[in-house]
Amino acid sequence: MRLWSIHPKYLDVKGLTGLWREALLAKKVLQGKTRSYKNHPQLDRFKQLPLRYINTYLYFIYKESCERGYCFDKRKVMKPFTKKKIGVTKGQIEFEFKHLKKKLKIRDKEKYKELLKVKRIHANPLFKIKKGKKEGWEKG
Repeated sequence: MRLWSIHPKYLDVKGLTGLWREALLAKKVLQGKTRSYKNHPQLDRFKQLPLRYINTYLYFIYKESCERGYCFDKRKVMKPFTKKKIGVTKGQIEFEFKHLKKKLKIRDKEKYKELLKVKRIHANPLFKIKKGKKEGWEKG
């Protein structure tokens, strides 16, 4: 499971679709509707927060899918949402961006070339970038 902190605009089609599915699974885990992935480290930042945070995270993925012309199922993006942000470290954002570029170099060369031009990495709008190294819950 990977719940990307970087903005979904950086993901290729496979990545965005995968993120949508995994975020929906994360929501089910957080709601107690499944036993799988209960202790996954990617969920740590959402575990102590109200469900509106994962709903907001899903909303931004949905919004990106619509901007690309293939809207995911809006019925799966349930309110309430939040305007509050979750902190994420600059080191985590850089780690994820580098990790994504490695994947895209093999899987989607056009998207990879597009990312090589990025000078400032944006986070998913749910997150606010703060100083710091890679997050403690991150593997690798």
